[in-house]
Amino acid sequence: MPDFTVTVAHDADETVIAAAGELDMSTCPKVAEAIAALPAGNTSLRLDLSGISFMDSMGLNLLLTLRRRLEDSGGRLVLTGVHQQPSGLLRLTGAYSLFDITEAADNLAGSGR
Repeated sequence: MPDFTVTVAHDADETVIAAAGELDMSTCPKVAEAIAALPAGNTSLRLDLSGISFMDSMGLNLLLTLRRRLEDSGGRLVLTGVHQQPSGLLRLTGAYSLFDITEAADNLAGSGR
């Protein structure tokens, strides 16, 4: 199984979770663990998918569940760096328009804040 990594960075306004590898049935629990550890009251989450080369239906379900959870608590989910295959899956299922998606991940964790 290829390596899969999840990194988390917090600042005053936002949490950034960056994942790299394939987001599938075997790796979704690692992202779910990181999400479960979000600080209380943190209403903005940026999920950097620039390292995700493949996403299956379990990854899609994770994103939809996370989106609903954040919206129900008045929060906001932003996806960044969505590559061709995950983007294609989001479009194929009609879920693309449900997410706030930005292209660049330049200003994410590690930018000197």
